[in-house]
Amino acid sequence: MDLTVVVLTQNESSHLPDLFKSLVEGVSVLVVDSMSTDQTVDIARKNGAQVIESAQWPGFGPQRNLALQQVQTQWVLFLDADERIQPQGWQEIRSAIDAGASAVYSFPRLTNFAGSWIKHCGWHPDRVVRLFKVGEARYSDDLVHERVVPHAGVKGVALQTPLLHFSYPDPAHYWKKMQTYSMAWADQQWAAGVRTSLTRAILSSVVAFVRSYVFRLGFLDGASGLAVCVMQAQATYSKYFMLYWKQQAK
Repeated sequence: MDLTVVVLTQNESSHLPDLFKSLVEGVSVLVVDSMSTDQTVDIARKNGAQVIESAQWPGFGPQRNLALQQVQTQWVLFLDADERIQPQGWQEIRSAIDAGASAVYSFPRLTNFAGSWIKHCGWHPDRVVRLFKVGEARYSDDLVHERVVPHAGVKGVALQTPLLHFSYPDPAHYWKKMQTYSMAWADQQWAAGVRTSLTRAILSSVVAFVRSYVFRLGFLDGASGLAVCVMQAQATYSKYFMLYWKQQAK
């Protein structure tokens, strides 16, 4: 298959072995690592991946674009270390490559939180574009929440098999990741000239909870759904508070 799987990593030794097991034969793998201190790089190389070690972190969007420049195949598939393509998903990928259309392909992502699959809360279907031809799309330069930007005339196609996401084995992992995203979001908004207030931070967190728990049916996911919605509200408050804190420090 004329395809490279690109994975951005930092201390992903717990996830990489299962990721490599989930790949099909014949694909190339490019790992772009950001100063891991565990066995991430060794695991990647032992599994035949090309590894680029990056001493700087420019943000998710710029890092993905730097990786894209190193891809030698016609097609590229971006995966996180904690994501898994199911067998039916690989069949869809193979069909897309065989068809050769100018398109960016999205997967409906299904996330596991502390052992439960979250099917509401605004988490599913969480469509993410991951597959496209090299030269027909790039990533936005956002530090976080980057998105694929297709070139003119390149259409979007929705694949059907869920992309499994094993990012949050417990609430602590979720909160740690949200703290990182919140700080990056605050930096990005500050650089863009956005300012906020404590009132907005509080109101935004309340709105986030009501939206995810009530309007996006988070209550149907039981106790796990409630936990997700509460933590989403906390993360919303956190990112606005961090932006507010930057204002006060200036």
